[in-house]
Amino acid sequence: MTSTNTLANRVAVVTGSSRGIGAGIARLFAQQGAKVALHGRDTAALAAVKKEIAQGGGTAIAVPADATSWTEIEEMRRRIEGELGPVEILVANAGGNPTAPGPIEEMSEEAWRAGVDANLTATFLSIKSVLPGMKQRRAGNIITISSAAARRPTVRSPAAYAAAKAGIELLTQMVAIQAGPFNVRANCIAPETILTERNQQLIPSAQQTALVDQHPLKRLGTPEDVARAALFLASDAAGWISATVLDVAGGSVVVR
Repeated sequence: MTSTNTLANRVAVVTGSSRGIGAGIARLFAQQGAKVALHGRDTAALAAVKKEIAQGGGTAIAVPADATSWTEIEEMRRRIEGELGPVEILVANAGGNPTAPGPIEEMSEEAWRAGVDANLTATFLSIKSVLPGMKQRRAGNIITISSAAARRPTVRSPAAYAAAKAGIELLTQMVAIQAGPFNVRANCIAPETILTERNQQLIPSAQQTALVDQHPLKRLGTPEDVARAALFLASDAAGWISATVLDVAGGSVVVR
């Protein structure tokens, strides 16, 4: 895993890679030789990540799209295949938490649908787009992103977000079972609090300190922590691992 060509010449799509966890995964994959398709809706942020990868000697293209639109996701796939080749690795990272925590009965229908669409629907559409080609070629690797909120929900977990992330875990395992006979692997990563650029701005330093105390490893995660886990699952070193949910949570999630 210390090689610089772990993913040499493989075409990898990382959705939601204009910043944060997705950008961290895209950068590491490019460093390891992958030809990376960056996805997001912020064209300026995508251009910045693409430029950074190019300056490091990597290969990347930027393909803006709405991850909740089947038409745009399909167009994105066709463009990627035209410019880079068939998609061999999908990291379905696009998502987010558009709603605040609160009593379920007080949540609006619009807020519920927003949380489910931004996470579960976006993941479903990304998988639906690339899976037929992977099965036809009898080779493929799918990595989805869940959350510790789905592993041990708390009162501070927005219900729609947590439910959608739990759905992603089950969806991933169903893909692994259905596509396994076609030599397609599917695994899920469930991060805890990650110090992305956005979280560093939104979480006050005092709250960050309090969160650190909740983790046995006594620090918060970084996008690089998740990226290294994704690299392992994408690599041949994980060739007999499928249908798993990997907690990248500093020891704060214990599943029996």
